Amino acid sequence: MPPRIENRRARHDYFVLETFEAGIQLAGTEVKSLREGKCLLADAYVAVERGEAWLRNVRIDEYTAGNRWNHAPSRARKLLLKAKEIETIARSVDRKGLTAIPLEVYFKGSWAKVKVGLCKGKAEHDKRQTKIAADHKREIDRAMKKAMR
Repeated sequence: MPPRIENRRARHDYFVLETFEAGIQLAGTEVKSLREGKCLLADAYVAVERGEAWLRNVRIDEYTAGNRWNHAPSRARKLLLKAKEIETIARSVDRKGLTAIPLEVYFKGSWAKVKVGLCKGKAEHDKRQTKIAADHKREIDRAMKKAMR
């Protein structure tokens, strides 16, 4: 089974307000490279230009067994979304000051998909609160597990 490639940094730095599932327009060697899990989402974002959504700064490494028709690793890739979804993303980015970020890349059947999130940046104190909440949840889970023994 192909791996799910997550953007863990996004959940640490942003509050995810809404998500969309989008297809990606890929070249043949990009699909093979994604199936090997060779993708980096660290600085990626989604830009809306002329009514189309584009995935920028995503690095899909070249396929190792590729030849002269191998793809460019950091090229912009078109996202396949409905017009209403693209309009929602564009409006949220322009008016509300949100950021559209890819949260994960995965395969659904034989199709490559991207989960795009509309996100709002976290302040430093918000990051601390998130860490404290995760620690409390971990302690509660440990106590529940211990009690069940």
